[in-house]
Amino acid sequence: MSADLVVRSRSAQLPGGPAPAAVVVDGGRIVSVERYDADVPAASDVDLGELALLPGLVDTHVHVNEPGRTEWEGFATATRAAAAGGVTTVIDMPLNAIPPTVDVEALHTKRAAARGRVHVDVGFWGGAVPGNQSELAALHREGVFGFKCFTSPSGVEEFPPLPWSQLPAVMAELTRLDALLVVHAEDPDLLDEPADGGYAGFLASRPTGAEDSAIRRLAELAAAHGTRTHVLHLSAATALPIVAEARAGGAGISAETCPHYLTLAAEDVPAGRTEFKCCPPIRERANAELLWQALAGGTIDCVVSDHSPCVPSLKDGGFDTAWGGIASLQLGLPLVWTEARRRGHSLADVVRWMSAAPARLVGLHGRKGAIAQGQDADLVAFAPEERFTVDPAALAHRHPVTPYAGAELTGVVHRTWLRGRPVDGVEPGGTLLCREATDGAW
Repeated sequence: MSADLVVRSRSAQLPGGPAPAAVVVDGGRIVSVERYDADVPAASDVDLGELALLPGLVDTHVHVNEPGRTEWEGFATATRAAAAGGVTTVIDMPLNAIPPTVDVEALHTKRAAARGRVHVDVGFWGGAVPGNQSELAALHREGVFGFKCFTSPSGVEEFPPLPWSQLPAVMAELTRLDALLVVHAEDPDLLDEPADGGYAGFLASRPTGAEDSAIRRLAELAAAHGTRTHVLHLSAATALPIVAEARAGGAGISAETCPHYLTLAAEDVPAGRTEFKCCPPIRERANAELLWQALAGGTIDCVVSDHSPCVPSLKDGGFDTAWGGIASLQLGLPLVWTEARRRGHSLADVVRWMSAAPARLVGLHGRKGAIAQGQDADLVAFAPEERFTVDPAALAHRHPVTPYAGAELTGVVHRTWLRGRPVDGVEPGGTLLCREATDGAW
């Protein structure tokens, strides 16, 4: 009997390191990894030659915004962009959709909006907001991958921040459920209104101390309640020792950062270019270098997009009023690879940060994040030496707005397979994922 597919590459990114290999796929799963020139009967045999073969990326921080704000993005456009960027699994945030995913009915509404429209596999976060603690267990049973809260205003009124006074009870409940808490961690008492519409004023209004204070309090609560806790989009390098110390002390705390914090610098933000606005903000170049060191050393676990687009009109005005979010889902891999290779990091490092680690974070490491027997056959053909210029009009997300317009990047995605099937961007073939009861360790 023959397999469905064999994909051969002289540079397959395997768990043990890069090697020539033939990846054998049947029934949507990798059934074996053979030597590059192995004789394997298959319905389709694809030889990538020198192109690298990567496991599909896992992006656990994406705002799809559908339903309710589909004019900002949507499942069809977001997942088409994901596949074009080598991302084969997306976990959608509980905001900025309307209704937000804070109860089971809202989760069912979101799944109905996504069903039949996704080009990659999609799972969902639940939300932890004031007044919904009684909903958390039901959402957990329905298969959300964890719960997101804000310690400061979220930017949308239907998803208010969780007060510090309510966090202990929520964390105790999540510990009981063995559920993951993911947190936008900024101390609202240390945030201010920007003095003007310029970037310097906006940056000063969200100081590193706001992240430091919130992450310190969060780490103390995580240790006290035994709650698995993840710091979202860490931008302030000053908070890194807090994470490292808490982890060394036994707290179950992890952290992520995003491509924009690693590749952009406050010194280079052009006047009036609100495409660069996000919260927490892009900080100085020296700060970014410390984030790179933390990635290399393991204090930061993974790199995910925080893809948070909006209609272009919401980026009008100054940095004091424009929407704070960056659209980058399609560009994360070449962005990170361009800067990583310049610093001497390998493609294996990038795969670990952007595929294996986020898959482990959400308990999908038995199915996603590696080219290995038994894994879903989510694969990416990638040219690590090929260069291109970012053209906003060529991006697949809904609106051609990006701070990376005109950037020269290295690394091009040539082809993406989802569970062994080529993703063509036309026929949606993605699956809606649920957290499995056995998943939880990370």
